[in-house]
Formats: sequence, C-alpha cells, structure tokens
Amino acid sequence: MGNALKEDCNSNNPQEAKEDLVAFIRCSGDAAGKKRFAGLKSCDEAKELGFIDGECQYGCLGLGTCIEKCDRDAMKLVDGKVIIDKEKCDGCGDCLDACVQKIISLVPRGATVFIPCSNEDEEEDKVRAICGFGCIGCGECEDTCPENAVKVIDNCAVIDYSLCVGCVACSVVCTKKIIIDEIHDLTEVKDHVAFVKCSGGSKAHAKFEELGIKSCKEASDKRYEFPELCQVGCVGCGDCVEVCRFDAIKVVDGTAVIDPDKCVGCFDCVHECPNNLIIEVPYVGAKQVACSNTFDATFKKSVCDFGCAGCGDCVNNCPNGAITLEGSLAIINPDLCENCGICSYVCTRGVIREQSVPEYNYLQKAALEL
Repeated sequence: MGNALKEDCNSNNPQEAKEDLVAFIRCSGDAAGKKRFAGLKSCDEAKELGFIDGECQYGCLGLGTCIEKCDRDAMKLVDGKVIIDKEKCDGCGDCLDACVQKIISLVPRGATVFIPCSNEDEEEDKVRAICGFGCIGCGECEDTCPENAVKVIDNCAVIDYSLCVGCVACSVVCTKKIIIDEIHDLTEVKDHVAFVKCSGGSKAHAKFEELGIKSCKEASDKRYEFPELCQVGCVGCGDCVEVCRFDAIKVVDGTAVIDPDKCVGCFDCVHECPNNLIIEVPYVGAKQVACSNTFDATFKKSVCDFGCAGCGDCVNNCPNGAITLEGSLAIINPDLCENCGICSYVCTRGVIREQSVPEYNYLQKAALEL
C-alpha cells in the first residue's frame, strides 16, 4: 500500500501528460553500498549481493542499469551518481521499470521542489548515522504544507505534485534540510544555525594528533588519561566536518568553527559531536559564550587560555538580565539578549562571541503564514 501511495504522490499518469513529466531519482546520498558495489556490472547484481550494516537498503546503487534503458541519452553516471538531463528526458518511464530499488519517479517538468530520499527506516539516529541526506520522517513538512501536498509515507516524506504550488514552506521547516528547492538558497532560508561552545581545543587537539588519534569519539574517551587537558571541550578531530554537507564547519587551531553564512541548520553536526558541544542558536546575531566548562575557574584557567572564568562581569553589566552563571560558566539567554555588545566589551577572556550574520531573512515567515 505504501509503495502505491508513493507512486501516486510522486508521479502522474505518463500516458495522460507524457510531455509534461520528467524522471527524478529519490536519492541524493552515497550510503547504499556504492563504493562496495563499484566493481559489479549491474544494479540487479548489487541488489542480489545485499546490504551490510551501515548501508542504506533503500538508496541508489550507482551502477546505472537505468541508463541502459534510456534511449534519449538523458541519463549519465557521474562519480557513482545518476544525473538526469531534464531537457532530454521525455518522461517515457522506461527507467522506472529498470530501477531495482524503485526510487525513480516521474515529476512535472516545471516542478522546483523535490524530496530526494526513499529511506523507510524508523530510527532517526540510524538514518542520520547512515546518510546526511536521509529523511527522518519527522512530519514537519507535512504539518506545514498549506496545500496538504506533502505526506509522510513509510517514514519518508513524498510530494503530491497535483497539490503542490511550489511554495518554500516544506524546504524551510525541513529538519534535515534535504528538500531541494531550486529557487531559494537554503543558506538564507533558516532561523537557527549551529554554534560550537568551545574556543580552546588546541591543547587537546595537539595531544591527540601526537598520539595519532583521528576520531572525536576515541579522543573523548581517552582524554581522561590526561588531567592537564580540558575534559569537556572540543578535541578538534573533525567528526562534525565530515558529516556537514554544506562545507560550513572547519577545524581552526584545533577547534571546530562554524560559518553561520554557510550553515543551513540541518544540525547533523549536533548529533555527531560526542561531547554535545554544538548547539542550535538563533540566526540573528545574538551573543554566545564559546565555552561549556562549568568546572572550578582556577582549574579551567590551568587547562585553557580561552575558557570562561566565571568572573561575573558580564552578568553584572548586562542591562537586560540576559546572562546568568552556571557554576563558573556564563549562560546567555538569546531571547533576552539585544546584542548590545556590553558583555563582550567587559569580558577579559574574549570568550563571548557574536554571531556575525546578515540581516534576518523573513522569507520563511512569509512561507509559514500562507
């Protein structure tokens, strides 16, 4: 029943409006064993071989069996990814029958919004671990769509193009930011971005680089053997960098740093960080404390030159009462912060940072008010 509904939502009858439809592949990832299957001759052979733990059993296999069926030269295989030329595609549907994964559908030629995923897994953590492009079936897009054009079927969102009007509502609210919007820039259509609560990971990173440790999880599990290191801060191994699809994270001086202009708010990095150092913050330029260490201030100073010392100067000088102390750590309430700059001026450690971002973009508000 679920597959039938998906086909209804993702395509129209090619016999009724053949020239108005083009093929679309409901997968953007590389998690379905593409590298392991690279030496095989067909998708059918890969399907028979089966999937292993950590691979998506619903995605594109990347061997191009569908391409062989296309007599319009509308499909090409580029780096294991099937690319469809909309200008050449005539919507005949031959590739749909050739796809053993059944992830190719027909969509209106003029469509501008697409959901490139077919994952049916129920566990969000599993989906995030396997593929950055995976739909987690949260239903935000379904709840928000003003035309009821989006439905979550078998834990994956699909679009009914007979109802879709091409607004930005679904792409704006998409938790994973996987919905393709050919008109609007996802780096602008957002209200929250990620922020790293640490600015002094250089000592820890240097130690683990010396030991040859390249995983944040492994480094975090091992750092208790080194009491001279901060026990809660960034270790700078870059696990978050690897999962970011938008090149929004870099490790600078042993510490992960997020570019708010590039971040789209998918928060894969939040789920990836083993130390819970990456948080969601408003995309409005409010001040943030780049530290998460609540330990004794004297100890904190001994292990980090950049950590919050808990002196309270920012708390005492904030005109809006937006800052409080939790142990020796200053906490800023973004809902109360007016970004006046007094706290960063009085901070002797330079640990209070401003999210330098453009003016708030109201496009998503307009979409959500439809």
